[in-house]
Amino acid sequence: MKITITVFLVLLGLSGFIFIDSFAMISPHSAFTLEGSGYAITKDIIKISEIDTSLSTQNQTGGSVKSSIEDGIITLDDKNFKVTKLDATILREGQYIRINGIVKSDNGDQASIRFFGKLIEESKNASVYGFTGRITINDNDYKVIYTTKLSELSKINVLSTESKTNEKLTIHIQRGSSNQGLGTYIDLGTLKQNVTKTQSSTDYLRFRYFSQDRISLEPGTTITIVNDDIVSHSVLSGTENSNDRYNQFTADGRISTGEILPGKSITITFDKAGFYRLYDPNYQWMKIVAYVFPNIEGNVILGNGGQNLGN
Repeated sequence: MKITITVFLVLLGLSGFIFIDSFAMISPHSAFTLEGSGYAITKDIIKISEIDTSLSTQNQTGGSVKSSIEDGIITLDDKNFKVTKLDATILREGQYIRINGIVKSDNGDQASIRFFGKLIEESKNASVYGFTGRITINDNDYKVIYTTKLSELSKINVLSTESKTNEKLTIHIQRGSSNQGLGTYIDLGTLKQNVTKTQSSTDYLRFRYFSQDRISLEPGTTITIVNDDIVSHSVLSGTENSNDRYNQFTADGRISTGEILPGKSITITFDKAGFYRLYDPNYQWMKIVAYVFPNIEGNVILGNGGQNLGN
């Protein structure tokens, strides 16, 4: 009997540690990406569906954190639904996530979203959630099954701070980026001193066409883009067309650098908060994802061991 009680207490203690540890990552006033894929199912058809959004947490009440999803895309086969505002709540100290609201496609169709996610596994800076729920479009009601990753970006400072409008960060277009597959090869041996143990080795075994391709910034931050390639490049912001291999993006007019000649540079400023996808219209494999949130505690570069580009 004593052995049984002891084992029970040990298991309870371990589960409690995991329970609290999972919630440590999902703290108030933080920014995350939520990305994944799965299927949308009716009695007659099965469609591929993807979710790629940014999530910000707000106030905490007990074991729940009120959150919102204000930018991103949910796809249903060849149809893209743009996220403008979805309500999200982190429940039971990070064990569950509830999402609901309305999304709209480019042609004006509306879809009602009701998702419920359960924590499956976690690392230090990311967690895997399994989502089920519904997407309702007109009279079509799809059951949705997703596997997603919730990744932390950076801590948002609750206190008011001055925008870093005068601080210039530099991103380089890598030599050879105009040839797909010839960008900078991210090697595990080269970067092992700069990466955390929790990062997957697949993060290093890939090509990077910009010196940094995932960034998190304050509104008003200015970035200098330097062209180290031997051909001209340009950078636009836009929405991603997931099912058009020839025109992968549609420009949204928020960012446009014009031509950047070899050896030259240009500056861009992110005036408004939001979720930006930057790309080169002539070489559309060249991409940057930028998350612009107010009062971020330092400008953060992602994908290189969490190094701060501003330092």
